[in-house]
Amino acid sequence: MTTTCKNIGALVSGGGSNLQAVLDAIARGEIDGRVTLVISDNPDAGGLARARAVGAETAVILPKDYPSRADFSRALAKKLQQAGVELVLMAGFMRVTTAELTAPFRGRILNIHPSLIPSFCGPGFYGHHVHEAVLEYGAKVSGCTVHFVEEEVDGGPIILQRTVPVLDDDTPDTLAARILIEEHKAYPEAVRLFCAGRLKLQGRRVIIAPEK
Repeated sequence: MTTTCKNIGALVSGGGSNLQAVLDAIARGEIDGRVTLVISDNPDAGGLARARAVGAETAVILPKDYPSRADFSRALAKKLQQAGVELVLMAGFMRVTTAELTAPFRGRILNIHPSLIPSFCGPGFYGHHVHEAVLEYGAKVSGCTVHFVEEEVDGGPIILQRTVPVLDDDTPDTLAARILIEEHKAYPEAVRLFCAGRLKLQGRRVIIAPEK
């Protein structure tokens, strides 16, 4: 994986704060790329407004308009390919996709998850469900993970992880807020490394090449 990235696409369902963190890093000149397309399954997603603010194309693709999850995933892939997208970011996208999306973009789709994978991940672990599970289990450390997307939910190779302590008086809200700060650092950094051609897959391991 040595090709640099120029055209970035993003999939969002909500406010898009992680997308904004990437957009801000691009504006600062830290990422060799630009967000050219943002797709949402929610016409009211705040992430669409963030995309329009930087002149990116936006699109709404609704699962209900397709007979199956595979057809929905195929529609996403087609729109991304038509826009010449080289890297796809899942930025709070609340839909499970299938091989119809992951196969044509294998090694070129990133996601950020609010736990330290392989803990507290997989089907059913999203949003506050993750933080509630962390607190119930009594974990002392949590954090976020940026990983490549494959067919298995949260099962792709890990790129970066950042940690936070779990405090005795934490609630799901306070833990989520602390982790979100780290998400906003980790996601732009992973995108920067990808676009600089510095990520190399060796089996399940992601090797980060030194900066030239």
